[in-house]
Amino acid sequence: MQDAWLQRGALARLLWPLSLLYGALAALRRTLYRLGLRRTERAAVPVIVVGNVIAGGSGKTPVVMAIVRHLEARGVRAGVVSRGYGRTTRDCREVLDDSDPAEVGDEPALIRRSTGAPVFVARRRIEAARALLERHPATQVIVSDDGLQHLGLARDIEICVFDDRGVGNGWLLPAGPLREPWPRRCDLVLHTGERPAFAGFAARRTLADHALRRDGTRVPLASLAGRSLIAVAAIAKPEAFFRMLRARGLAPVSCISLPDHDDFRHWNPPGDTGQVLLCTEKDAVKLWRKAPAALAVPLVFEPEPGFFAALDAKLSSGDGHQAA
Repeated sequence: MQDAWLQRGALARLLWPLSLLYGALAALRRTLYRLGLRRTERAAVPVIVVGNVIAGGSGKTPVVMAIVRHLEARGVRAGVVSRGYGRTTRDCREVLDDSDPAEVGDEPALIRRSTGAPVFVARRRIEAARALLERHPATQVIVSDDGLQHLGLARDIEICVFDDRGVGNGWLLPAGPLREPWPRRCDLVLHTGERPAFAGFAARRTLADHALRRDGTRVPLASLAGRSLIAVAAIAKPEAFFRMLRARGLAPVSCISLPDHDDFRHWNPPGDTGQVLLCTEKDAVKLWRKAPAALAVPLVFEPEPGFFAALDAKLSSGDGHQAA
């Protein structure tokens, strides 16, 4: 489907009538919120929603982590809320350092481990926001990982994230990748790919010059050159990770792609063969429970300086969305 969504070919045209129904239902839902027939609730602090209008991963979680680190560097205490995609639980709970990713979601677990910020997950993000503020009352800003279409949570700033797909063929699901029509109102647009399809801020994505062991110690990537390596990735675009490894001078003898958010329960790492297993940070929070010797290679995500300047200006002035 990802390939079909890039152009208006035969399959996309076949599905186009269904996209009209999808669009009508989505429009009806937005209207119910606008008329007050469905309730939008506001948290006690400003809310920044980081999401996308296209299906599939576009790099939202690295953006969330970059924003949290930026706010913390400014002395602004930030917390994160998420639905916790793929988790086995349904309650509202805090994500702790030792939380099982299966119970809280791999991305919330990564955000907690990587930033140290308070993170809560709940099906209704307003519940997560209120629980976070009750447990961490000094929190000044809440960042929502995804939730652009979750209209039950009012937001002050909306950030739309795009990768190199742009808006694909421009059609709604299932004929195209769009969850809602584009263009639509938002406060900031950020492109995480190498070839932005339209106006917005750009970001640079590279791998760090080190890998991480489970205990947090670092292993220089340069020291892995010439070693027998196996790379595994359960992310939206595994080949992007493999390509970045090669750009760093590493040549895995095997590159294994698994479905996005895979829990690794049905995949067994190689035995004691002397090969080094490399993975992404997102995968490591799950894989380390099964392969504790695996090395996680962090992603360095750097939005252009103008992005943070624009974010700070909107946050300080309140010049953003005041409703869903």
